[in-house]
Amino acid sequence: MKKALAGSFIALLAMGALSGCNTMAGMGQDVEEGGEAVQEAAS
Repeated sequence: MKKALAGSFIALLAMGALSGCNTMAGMGQDVEEGGEAVQEAAS
């Protein structure tokens, strides 16, 4: 379970980084949204 959760989190981070974040603020928002998705999946 932990490996799947960690893999999902890493995949979300990679997608956020590759989706064309132009600024650090935009990247921070993407990371935050990814973290929220992982939290929802975990509960």
